[in-house]
This record gives sequence, C-alpha cells and structure tokens, in this order.
Amino acid sequence: MIVIFWISLFIVFYTFFGYGIFLYLLVKLRILLKGKRVLQTTNDDHLPTVTLIVAAYNEEAFILEKIANTLSLKYPEDKLSFLFVTDGSDDRTPEIISNYEKIKLLHQPQRNGKIAAIHRAMETVTTEIVVFTDANTVLNDDAILNICRHYYDRSAGAVSGEKRVSIQDLSDATAGEGFYWKYESKLKTWDSELYTVVGAAGELFSVRTELYDPIPPDSILDDFMISMLIAKKGYRIVYEPMAYAIEGGSENIQEELKRKIRIAAGGIQSIVRLGSILNPFSNFILSFQYISHRVLRWTITPFLLDVVFLVNGLILFYPHSALYNVLFASQVIFYLFALAGWALEKKHLRIKALFIPYYFCMMNYAVIAGIVRYIQGNQSAIWEKSKRK
Repeated sequence: MIVIFWISLFIVFYTFFGYGIFLYLLVKLRILLKGKRVLQTTNDDHLPTVTLIVAAYNEEAFILEKIANTLSLKYPEDKLSFLFVTDGSDDRTPEIISNYEKIKLLHQPQRNGKIAAIHRAMETVTTEIVVFTDANTVLNDDAILNICRHYYDRSAGAVSGEKRVSIQDLSDATAGEGFYWKYESKLKTWDSELYTVVGAAGELFSVRTELYDPIPPDSILDDFMISMLIAKKGYRIVYEPMAYAIEGGSENIQEELKRKIRIAAGGIQSIVRLGSILNPFSNFILSFQYISHRVLRWTITPFLLDVVFLVNGLILFYPHSALYNVLFASQVIFYLFALAGWALEKKHLRIKALFIPYYFCMMNYAVIAGIVRYIQGNQSAIWEKSKRK
C-alpha cells in the first residue's frame, strides 16, 4: 500500500509540477551548453507568402469584429491572402463576408465539420505558409509577422501562437481557465526552447503548406493532430507568445466542462492514432515531451488522484508516521476548497482563490468523462460550440 501511494503521488506531482521544474532545469542546461535559440531576423523581401484561413460557423454576431481585426494585421500586402470558409452556416455569416473583396469566401450548405472545411480550403492554398485562426478570437496586430519570422529556420515545420483568455476582474469559476493558460504558456515556452511544443492551439497556429497532411475526417482535435504529424516528420513546432489570440472565457463552468470533455475524448483518440510517437527510439526528446506534457494528463493521472486520496486514507488505519496525516489533511482541505468553489458558484458568490481548486478538479473529472465518452463512441468530430462571455 505504501509503495502504491508513493508511486501514484510521484506521477501526480510530476504531471502537474515536476515536469515543469525538470523542463526548466533542462532548458537552463541546454542554454549553458549550446546557447539560447536565436531567432534570425529578416526583412520583408524574405518573408514567406501566407494564407490566413478562418473557419466560421454561424458567427454572425462576431464576424464583423473578426473581419476588421483580420484586415488590420501587419504584413506585406502582396504576400498575405485571406480565406474564410463558412460551410454549413445558415445565418448571415457568408453574406457579411461576401461584402469584402479582399477576402476569398468558400461556402457550401452542407455541414461536414471543421476539419472537412479546412481540407477543402487547403486544396486552394498556393502560399508557402498557412495560418489557422478561430472566428471568435482577436489577434494582435503583429501576430502574422511574429509567426512567419520563425520560418527562416528550416527546422521549423509549424509555429503556434499563444491563447489568451479574457477574464473579467469579477469572474466566476472560469477564472481558473485564465490561470491554466498562463501556466500552459510558460510550459510551452520552455518546451519550444528545449526542442518542440507538443501540439498547437487551434486559436492561432501555422504550418508549412508543403508539410500539411489531411487527417481523418472524424478527428476531434484537428489542430493537435495536424501539428503533431509535422513533429512526427522530425520538424519542430515553435512557440511564439508574441503572436496571440484573445478570446472570452467560457460563459460558465458548465460550458467549460463541455469543452474539456470533448478535448479529453480527442486526446485519447490522438494518443491512439499517434502511437508511434510514444516510441522513444524514434525521437527520444519528442517522446519525452509528449508523454510528460500530454499523455500523462490525458490518461492515468486523473485516476491516480483518486488512488492517492483513497490509499492515503487507508494508511491511516495502520501504524504510520505523522507525514501521512499531514498529506491526507492537505488533500481534504484542497478538496473542501474545491467543493466550496462549486457551492459559491451556484450562489453566484465570487472568490477567485476557491475557483482554482474547483477548476483543477473539474478539469480532471473532464478527462475521465472524456475517456468514457471516447470508449463509448459518443463523441462527434463536429464541434458543439461552447458559449463564451
């Protein structure tokens, strides 16, 4: 029982904190031995040609803001094209986009899912680089410039921007979402410095057009799969935090839970389909980063949280050191804080300090629910849009 407890606790700690600490030390060692990765500067003449693709489904309420933001992006005008695909939209989204001559519109009445729309759009792309961004996000003015300067390095096969969540000062339990993405951003910065980011965020990422491979139409995490197939070929996925996409937080914790369950189901699907990356003899560093940053979170660690709590409780019935009392009491307090966060949200009382434990527990519950949904085959590849603030 003692052995099970400590192994489980170690894996839990490593997944959420230990990997970050170890990664930080590895990055410092790499910089000491090889120096910091230096971004080659280049002038406009050497910037690649780019197509910005936006998949928009019934985004009538936001599409004008998205168009204005898109057309204001800084990049040589003769090297940047815009392509919006609105397949299946039955509101005014296609009509609104069609009023802008600078934007190429692809539309068909059938809704076959985002990835089908992306594949259809990619068949028309002739530029060197393609940038994907969501319709409900706003990009910073220099986003495309900051992304494309990395492609001077031929080892870069994809470049991922940063997702930023706009959280109000008086927020609800989704405040944990903003905290989570800040932590993720730091891990991705270190991942990129060590070797590669493991997966790109669909809010803003780019790929070399020549490296793009169509993925199965039932893929749930299309952005993750597209980018990881490029990493599998031996190219790096670079992280660029100065290219960022801002979106509102989930409208409420129920909407965020719905989104997290879908991502978890997609995570299991991706692990199954990217099984060869788990082989350390193929690319050791990629496998190490992939398992540490993604696989553990999406598989055993959420279950081990329960194992740690239950086994720790059982140990208290046998002769033991005071350390186990402290560890069990700490877990009880943490989960009571999470429970208090849940109760306060129901009453619309807002104490951010309690929402982080609540969000953490919700996130791990979502993984378990997502695994169950994937096994049962109940997760569609077509996105059910989450409501945003």
